[in-house]
Amino acid sequence: MLKVTSVNVNGLRAAARKGYLPWLAATDADVVCLQEVRAESGQLTAEVRDPDGWHAVYAPALDPAAKGRAGVALLTRREPDAVRVGFGVTEFDGSGRYLEADLPGLTVASLYLPSGEVGTERQDEKERFMATFLPYLKELRERAAADGREVLVCGDWNIAHREADLKNWRANRANSGFLPEERDWLTRVLDPADGGYTDVVRALHPEQDGPYSWWSYRGRAFDNNSGWRIDYHMATPGLAATAVKAEVERAPSHPERWSDHAPVTVTYTR
Repeated sequence: MLKVTSVNVNGLRAAARKGYLPWLAATDADVVCLQEVRAESGQLTAEVRDPDGWHAVYAPALDPAAKGRAGVALLTRREPDAVRVGFGVTEFDGSGRYLEADLPGLTVASLYLPSGEVGTERQDEKERFMATFLPYLKELRERAAADGREVLVCGDWNIAHREADLKNWRANRANSGFLPEERDWLTRVLDPADGGYTDVVRALHPEQDGPYSWWSYRGRAFDNNSGWRIDYHMATPGLAATAVKAEVERAPSHPERWSDHAPVTVTYTR
């Protein structure tokens, strides 16, 4: 069995103060993918940076304009055979948005895709990222297949693919995260003739609205379950076929949340 969790922590230092560490101590996951860490290793306490029982690697945002934002990490029970930061595109290799590690028979990655905002440079950045990341995803899948490996890219993709993936889809049709061109791009990621990946959670919950993994802190979005499903496990088909359970670890109540995202956990029978 292989259990993998992905969660946007919305600032690891803040999450650690709110309940992340007890959650991590209690999880039986084999791999934890973190996004929006918002800190360099030296800014984290030893307890947070190097938790007992884990091998932790970090890819912070190093660009001066991006420091204190983004940042991804991978926690693995087993020491990785290799670790790589970025995907070979100069603009994004120091942006704290992509980190991958090789485990036996598997390459696992933590992704934090830019969030974007219509009509701003942030949306332009998101579009540049998508344009260069899809070819890399295809290359990664093909390279892994040649080595007899599977691939799992987990993280905050910042796109809701279908109407079932966000509660208020009608009101968000012109907003970043649900734009037609973004959804079309995600369709390409999932097209067997193109990206070739499988949305594991959707495959296990084909008819369900959600399950949502992000709720705004504004208003009563969490209490009303007015959320978005933007945190994905994207797997090569061989690995996806072994998935037997997917769950969103939704906090029991608003005060018990330690991030505006909830961990998304999938169990694979490898």
